[in-house]
Amino acid sequence: MAETDFEILDERFRSCVRTSARVETLHQGLRWAEGPVYVPAGRYLLWSDIPNDRMLRWDETDGRVSVFRAPSNFANGNTLDRQGRLVTCEHGSRSVTRTEHDGRITTLVDRVQGRRLNSPNDLVVKSDDSIWFTDPAYGIDSDYEGHRGESETEGCHAYRLDPRSGECVRVADDFVRPNGLAFSPDESKLYIVDSGATHQPGGPRHLRVFDVTAHGGLSGGEVFATCSAGLFDGFRVDDAGRLWCGAADGVHCLAPDGTLLGKVKTAERVANVVFGGPKRNRLFLCATSSLLSVLLPVNGAKTF
Repeated sequence: MAETDFEILDERFRSCVRTSARVETLHQGLRWAEGPVYVPAGRYLLWSDIPNDRMLRWDETDGRVSVFRAPSNFANGNTLDRQGRLVTCEHGSRSVTRTEHDGRITTLVDRVQGRRLNSPNDLVVKSDDSIWFTDPAYGIDSDYEGHRGESETEGCHAYRLDPRSGECVRVADDFVRPNGLAFSPDESKLYIVDSGATHQPGGPRHLRVFDVTAHGGLSGGEVFATCSAGLFDGFRVDDAGRLWCGAADGVHCLAPDGTLLGKVKTAERVANVVFGGPKRNRLFLCATSSLLSVLLPVNGAKTF
């Protein structure tokens, strides 16, 4: 029964799903699926298969899957900038890159104050073209999803990059392992996951919320929600301000007040999600070894 694909914990969640819908499997055979990004101009989805050092492409028009880039420098998070160019976090090169319209790859940042980044993980682009990204050490911890190496940044932080000037500044430095991040629809708030429980017993497994200041900084940072099943990882926001977060048992939908409304249930841990399709009402899920999707009666927030 399709109803088993959803768990309704708050009556507000009933308007966010259709229990007649089902979670569909689009592709299998991955090692660790991450970083989905929907490209509306081509009606396709790109995502990373980090340990296999490749990016894949799913075509919405015929369902075919092909290799988009291999090797990929152990690419993780992906997004589009306001000009429709692919922007990628690369563990292998310890950098944030941009794929130009002609296919050339430009390194946007790989060092801050002369020190190499750890392994950029996830990123979002603001309406002023600034790129905000997290830099935990998952890609240098071992050779599994990057290259084993030493941290040069004295911790794991979040940054804001001005692609015009090249200036990259630290915007948050009190995380154990900063991970997924996303803006509220009006960009007044930035949500950032701390998945530090992977490296610190009893460590953080929560989402924090910051106010975005007029000068491009952050203030606040209180805990917005704590994950009740494993860890939060990547997430996206819909146009009503709800957060759809990857977790151990599927996708947790959080209200703008932090209440857990319900879940999209999956058999595998979900690392990241993205809204796509012509109406931004298809949620794509990177679920460990699988790419999944589910059609929803809600729409993802506009990002450009």
